[in-house]
Amino acid sequence: MLARIFRPAKTAMQSGRANTKGWILAFEPGAARVADPLMGWTQTTDTDGQIRLSFDTREEAVAYARRRGLAFEVLPDSETKRIVKAYADNFAFQRKQPWTH
Repeated sequence: MLARIFRPAKTAMQSGRANTKGWILAFEPGAARVADPLMGWTQTTDTDGQIRLSFDTREEAVAYARRRGLAFEVLPDSETKRIVKAYADNFAFQRKQPWTH
């Protein structure tokens, strides 16, 4: 059972970056998902996929995995590049692209 340690991505539903500061330890699925023939819902016999542990730092998550003897991999942290824009740039005289409206 392999554990993945990663920093969660920003939600696509809002512009804020809440809940992206900590680190998550989650297990890879041990069994494939199967569609239920009656309802069409997916089901699995692996309950470890429901476990998500939260940590403040990456070192805490790695220490927890080592204490428990878990095989783990640390996924790289990808910081997003912020592009600072102002609304007034849409109407600037030295605009790089011509106004299309």
